[in-house]
Amino acid sequence: METYKNTKANAYALIPLLVFVIIYFVTGIILQIQGVENAFYQMPAPVAAFVAVIVAFILFKDDLNSKFSIFIAGCGDENIITMCLIYLLAGAFSTVAQASGGRDAVVNLGLRFVPANLIIAGIFIIAAFMSTATGTSVGTISALTTVTIGLAQGAGLNLAMSLAALVSGSMFGDNLSIISDTTIAATKTQNVDMKDKFNLNLKIALPAAIITLVLFIAFGRPETVIPIETSQIEIVKVLPYLLVLVTALIGINVFVVLTSGIIFASVIMLFQNSFDYIGLSKLIYEGFTSMTEIFILSMLIGGLSYMVNKEGGLDFINKKVLGFVKGRKSAEIGICLIVFLMDIAVANNTVAIVIAGPIAKKLSKDYKVDPRRSASLLDIFSCVGQGLIPYGIQLLIAAKITQGLLAPVDIMPFLFYQYLLAAFAILSIFVDFAKTKDKWNFEKDMPESAILKENL
Repeated sequence: METYKNTKANAYALIPLLVFVIIYFVTGIILQIQGVENAFYQMPAPVAAFVAVIVAFILFKDDLNSKFSIFIAGCGDENIITMCLIYLLAGAFSTVAQASGGRDAVVNLGLRFVPANLIIAGIFIIAAFMSTATGTSVGTISALTTVTIGLAQGAGLNLAMSLAALVSGSMFGDNLSIISDTTIAATKTQNVDMKDKFNLNLKIALPAAIITLVLFIAFGRPETVIPIETSQIEIVKVLPYLLVLVTALIGINVFVVLTSGIIFASVIMLFQNSFDYIGLSKLIYEGFTSMTEIFILSMLIGGLSYMVNKEGGLDFINKKVLGFVKGRKSAEIGICLIVFLMDIAVANNTVAIVIAGPIAKKLSKDYKVDPRRSASLLDIFSCVGQGLIPYGIQLLIAAKITQGLLAPVDIMPFLFYQYLLAAFAILSIFVDFAKTKDKWNFEKDMPESAILKENL
């Protein structure tokens, strides 16, 4: 997003953003005390953002028409609009692919190849594959928790460790999937390609996942080996997910990738449902509407961030709040810290990225942090936070389905992947093992390879 020149660091400009976070956080705390279920998810984020926008209009200088122009410019920023359109297509693909039986086929495929004596490690792998394919940690946990509980109880496994394996695997995919809303938000706020961010992320996530797998194998062996029942494998229903994953990783335009996935999954749906075009169209629209909240929120926060930036709010964060930032490495630490704290405050990793994205972009530009790197760190530390907090929806769902057998805090000690992911990400700041040879041109805000292609 564009930054304004000649602005002075201004703490006053941060008040609207603080209003948003405080409304979200305080509401969650109050409802939690009152015993309301999923307390941090009762306040619709766009409403809190709308209140924050009103506060900005009241507090900021300039005449009303100028403020509207600035706000609309932020809402209509190219990266914001691109992000919102990708949300719509990702929602449609996810809905149609799931309705065609893709999610169940992925689960069945994974269970078919899980060795009975490595159930906990197998749960981690299945959840990782499913969340990477479907782009949703919440959907993966919702689909697999009952299966996980049944396997754990039947084999005499540690139930908390079993569910931790499920949550950990789900956060692996949430962090990496190219159709995850966190990936979409991270890449578009930093203006980088999903493929590039995926490649950098994988260099950090893979070693963390391998060590996690070893730990689950070592500590998660069952007391009783039980056979795992599966249905017939329907590989054709898994193919739309594989199509999207493979085409995205080879660098095809994300709009083409998702549209192709929707068409492929739609063909499967039509053959299953006697060519019910009306039913299919309703499913696609249902996918669009499933992204309404994050769509509206992204536009409102985009406009609000533009106004806050103009008033000097982002300069204040960079110069005062992140006063320890003196160079590239400390800037990367600042990016990790900002998004992690935002996630703890709002208990939503995508919201945390949308808020922290413009701050990260400014740090990236000012201290020459590769934007592909800042996108990777945004996604990683939002997912680390979200996968650890006991009031996050992921742990709440997993614990709730146990019907009182476990609380979210019982699962937390076994979340090996989240702890290791954070450790490897921090290590990568000081030891450059997660980098790319394709240098970033900060003047043109694109990779050197892209500039070479333009000049050919």
